[in-house]
Amino acid sequence: MANEVHAPPEDASMAGLLRGIINDIGDLIRQEIRFARSEFKSDARKVTRAGAVLALGAGAAAVGVVLVALMAVHLIHTLSGAPDSASIPLWGCYGIVAAVFLVVGAGLGFMGYQSMQKLNPLPEQTAQSVKENVEWIMNSK
Repeated sequence: MANEVHAPPEDASMAGLLRGIINDIGDLIRQEIRFARSEFKSDARKVTRAGAVLALGAGAAAVGVVLVALMAVHLIHTLSGAPDSASIPLWGCYGIVAAVFLVVGAGLGFMGYQSMQKLNPLPEQTAQSVKENVEWIMNSK
């Protein structure tokens, strides 16, 4: 295993010792690659979730913008002299629905943005592990 330290036998040849060191370094590199892969997969899941929330927020905000545009059309229509007999004018109904969509969309968009800001695309644990291994190799000379 990676944590085991083996003392070389007294009669070990230089070539055998060198081969053992090279094999150990190869094992270490393979373990670091496996660790980096698992860390990347975990980060990819987090990015996917944050992106989904961001996309939902953008979609809700887009619907809100469309409804605001429709509300403006009805407002202009009402202000041009065509009276509406309802207690809430048609444009007001569009405005209420648009406002709800805009608030929900802004909230979801903000949550998605904050989630994306917290994510680090670099595998920090793997980088720290590699740094420790390099320091250990450099100090063991």
